[in-house]
Amino acid sequence: MKVFGVIGNPVEHSLSPAMHNAAFRELEMDCVYHPFRVAPEYLGNAINGANALGFGGLNVTVPHKEQTLHFVKPDELALQIGAVNTIDFKNGIRGYNTDGLGAEKALTEKGIRIKGANISLVGAGGAAKAIAYHFSNLGANIDIFNRTLRRAEELARVVNGHAHGLDILGKSLENCDILINTTTVGMYPNLSESVVTREQLHSDLVVFDIVYNPLETKLLQEARAVGAKTIDGVGMLVHQGAEAFRIWTGRDPPVETMRKAVLEELSCRC
Repeated sequence: MKVFGVIGNPVEHSLSPAMHNAAFRELEMDCVYHPFRVAPEYLGNAINGANALGFGGLNVTVPHKEQTLHFVKPDELALQIGAVNTIDFKNGIRGYNTDGLGAEKALTEKGIRIKGANISLVGAGGAAKAIAYHFSNLGANIDIFNRTLRRAEELARVVNGHAHGLDILGKSLENCDILINTTTVGMYPNLSESVVTREQLHSDLVVFDIVYNPLETKLLQEARAVGAKTIDGVGMLVHQGAEAFRIWTGRDPPVETMRKAVLEELSCRC
């Protein structure tokens, strides 16, 4: 049996085990996927240990996406983004980033056009880097808002975007097409939190929250209340996972089976 997993801290909330194990069952593959909580100081040991034990691959979640870069041989995309969310062990320890593609597919499957869109991106961590880089390459105009302005400025330089503090986020939405929250604001158990208020949103917005637990965050509730189009984090989770599955196995993933497993697991946790 080949072992796969996700490393993070915390990691108990992850839906990736349910998603990938459903895919393995569907394709009758002798594989299993587990969550592994890894403290930052043991990240390198965990990655090397997984390789030594013959793991098939790992996903990487917060807070390890950026630091993982130091323990793998990244492909060009992961290197340029500066973050890794997928590790493959077939030929050494290889690092990839599937977050940007996952986010793209989450929007395009809902009919959202990215090219030429004015995007307000909240956050400057690993997921934000992947989305900003990928969407910039697709022709979007990126404004990055972060609590620490320096990190926003660093990312803005890479994607030819603009950096701002969070204090002007609400005002900026007047001329925004797509608002993307890449932070953990609103994630369980902090269900009453949102990066903006209802009064700052408008009906012409597309509001995309990559948080998937809960399925409808406070931000998405407020956006729906003003008539904005809302997109939850399940689509990105499923599509980035599907791309990781391809990298590990070379097989086409059963995307709808993976999506169904995520939704069923979420319903069990409510």
